[in-house]
Amino acid sequence: MSVTDTRSTPATLLHYGSSFGSSSAGTDSSPPSRAPSRARLVLLGGVLPLLILAAWWGISASGVVPSYRLPSPAAVVAAGVDLSQRGLLGPYAAISTQRVMLGFAIGSIVGLTVGSIVGLSGAASAVFAPTIGAFRAVPSLAWVPLLVLYLGFGEDSKVTLVAIGAMFPVYTTVAGALRHVDPHLVEVGRAFSYTRFELLTRIQLPAVVPSIVSGLRLALAQSWLFLVAAELIGSSMGLGYLLVESQGNGRIDRIFLAIITLAVLGKLSDAALGLLERYLLSRWS
Repeated sequence: MSVTDTRSTPATLLHYGSSFGSSSAGTDSSPPSRAPSRARLVLLGGVLPLLILAAWWGISASGVVPSYRLPSPAAVVAAGVDLSQRGLLGPYAAISTQRVMLGFAIGSIVGLTVGSIVGLSGAASAVFAPTIGAFRAVPSLAWVPLLVLYLGFGEDSKVTLVAIGAMFPVYTTVAGALRHVDPHLVEVGRAFSYTRFELLTRIQLPAVVPSIVSGLRLALAQSWLFLVAAELIGSSMGLGYLLVESQGNGRIDRIFLAIITLAVLGKLSDAALGLLERYLLSRWS
């Protein structure tokens, strides 16, 4: 086989690798599947929240559960309006989102870097994987005293804790996916005289884009989980602080409000990451 272009594009190599042992796309006579429309998906996704809201309203209106245990949806809305009018809800949501995004970005970069090293090197895997696996099992609250001791009560300790939570899902998925990259892709890249760095950035990482995106989505969810623990570190703002303060004051309506706000923000951030997923998959698939 004669080679005239020594720098093939990654998409070409990925297409080349995906055609090993399979017939060409032109010979596939199976009918195309009909994907559900986006409007239909949105409607279907809203069914369960509406059912939960209806059940919540019905139970609270019936008086089966006392209001100090289950506030009505109207009471939660009133609590949100009150906090908004006092200029608290918006800043609380904004500072929590900022902490999550910063920690998620830092943790994802570290996880991607370490996962690439461990996934591509058997020696690195033997050295680092057992220790990282042990640290991955440490609960989030166990890091709080150490971070307070080293970094104090400022933003650094909170963002660091969120970054710890984000790092492990990205590391795990990237390292595992790179170990199972099709060796034919790597051989084709070497035939085109790619360096190790070019093999990683132009062939190996693009080949595991779905796994990377899955790791990022898990990391984002983990970041929101670690946020509440992070905001236990001497916070005076944030949704985690609102949860703790409301617990102390017995304001269960505000507890429900904080939980619902966290759920909405988590879903919105996941949807934004879904847009990145669509771009990456269209770019590299």
